[in-house]
Amino acid sequence: MMPRKTVDQQKPLVKAGLAAIPVILTLLLGQWATLPNIEGWYAGLAKPAFNPPNWIFGPVWTFLYASMSFAVWRIWILPGDQPQKSAALICFYLQLAFNAAWSWAFFALHSPLLGVINIVPQWILILLTIFKFRLLDRIASYSLVPLAVWVAFAIALNFEIWRLNL
Repeated sequence: MMPRKTVDQQKPLVKAGLAAIPVILTLLLGQWATLPNIEGWYAGLAKPAFNPPNWIFGPVWTFLYASMSFAVWRIWILPGDQPQKSAALICFYLQLAFNAAWSWAFFALHSPLLGVINIVPQWILILLTIFKFRLLDRIASYSLVPLAVWVAFAIALNFEIWRLNL
């Protein structure tokens, strides 16, 4: 008979799930809104010269979602009594919710304007999350810097797509 795992032995798996599952769900929700709209609606939009080819987005977002999972996992494994841990996690999950909502605003609703309205506060929440993670774990905060850079680029791209398609 195999010994039962204690609660303490199960905590790393629970914390890994708390880190990865919401990020994976965000990825899947985003794909659900995005993929059906790429060939038709998105292909027909006027885009700026700096618009990357479509094939770039998959690898970039895969890397960014992996980085987000790693960053939030590092925060989850900190002792529970860390000051600012709850606030940092709230910021992280808020930016993640905005991330999922962006795909629905831009792609599913065919609204670059709603995309702009979403992505600016999303970027601010990412920056706030980086700041709050930095107070707890530098590696976690640095892991979100590529996300902040990409979303800053996405703001310019989203804005230009909106402007070009007025």
